[in-house]
Amino acid sequence: MKLVPLNKQSKRNKKKYYARSRRDWNGLKPTTRVVKSKKIYDRKKMQKPDYE
Repeated sequence: MKLVPLNKQSKRNKKKYYARSRRDWNGLKPTTRVVKSKKIYDRKKMQKPDYE
């Protein structure tokens, strides 16, 4: 079997190669890890503190 350099392989073969080397998130959802922007208006943040 001949070894063909990656830059000379077809698009489909490159896709398979990169898919193998990519990591998975082990059940974590990356979209839940996004930090909210500080510029966005947030009603909860603007509420008065509850003193007793």
